[in-house]
Amino acid sequence: MNFKLKIILFLLALSCGLVNAQFVKKHGQLSVKGTQLVDKKQNPIVLRGVSFGWHSMWPRFYNEKAVSWLAKDFKCNVVRAAMGIEAGEHSYMKEPQFSKERIEAVVNGAIQSDIYVIIDWHSHNINLKEAKEYFDEISKKYGKYPNVIYEVFNEPDHETWPEVKAYSEEIIKVIRANDPDNIILVGSPRWDQDVHLPAADPIKGFENLMYTMHFYAATHQKALRDRTDEAIKKGLPIFVSESAGMEATGDGPMDYVAWQEYIDWMETKKISWITWSVSDKKETCSMLLKTANSEGNWKEEDLNESGLKTREYLRKYNGKN
Repeated sequence: MNFKLKIILFLLALSCGLVNAQFVKKHGQLSVKGTQLVDKKQNPIVLRGVSFGWHSMWPRFYNEKAVSWLAKDFKCNVVRAAMGIEAGEHSYMKEPQFSKERIEAVVNGAIQSDIYVIIDWHSHNINLKEAKEYFDEISKKYGKYPNVIYEVFNEPDHETWPEVKAYSEEIIKVIRANDPDNIILVGSPRWDQDVHLPAADPIKGFENLMYTMHFYAATHQKALRDRTDEAIKKGLPIFVSESAGMEATGDGPMDYVAWQEYIDWMETKKISWITWSVSDKKETCSMLLKTANSEGNWKEEDLNESGLKTREYLRKYNGKN
């Protein structure tokens, strides 16, 4: 094949979104080396993408075509499927089968689009029995795919670190019995703010664990970054599995300066980050308006302020991969 033809085919693939679709094929099985997420060649990798809103409130977006659109148009190399455990009309506690189907639609969509996917147990409370049953089932079904990342506890709120640690260890044992390799994300107390606590007393005896930190830039300023830096210095691998540019309520005005400071910090540290959320509630953090089609193909007028900025960030930083 001559050089000109190669260039033409590459440009065609780029325009169709097919180059991005080779992301997992290129990077393969992820692991943790020191505090850094690395790919199959042990090279540092940064995952950047979006989280779907609670499946129990916005199930209409939980489908393969929406994932494909996020991979192609937003240039996501990872998406997060947030399974609402207690909250919402279609919560896991009320409708477990429906909940599993919605999460698996996103997981299947990510595998088809060849990007990574976080299976997020989206709760603020400990539900040990239900979580063990769910992660046993889902890790048996998808553990063979390098695309998969498990998030075992979205945001502990008032639980102590010993309580979160004990819970997480039980879930990790269940997952590792079926899936010895894929990354597992562990939450921290006080809505994933108190990363200094696991840094002082990390989970031991398991590999490929990372700890989540969440920020909302208009509320969480430099002090949280400083605390996270100290945790990393102590050897704690950090993954920002939820973040955005507004207040921690998910509403209020955007603080673009503070958000950019966080983005710059994560890029410098090679920390992976996820933005919240694919939903259409009338609030700042919901990226979509009610006009947005359930299956993607969103026009700019279907995106709100945070949706437009998130897409801009992802196109800019994932375009380097």
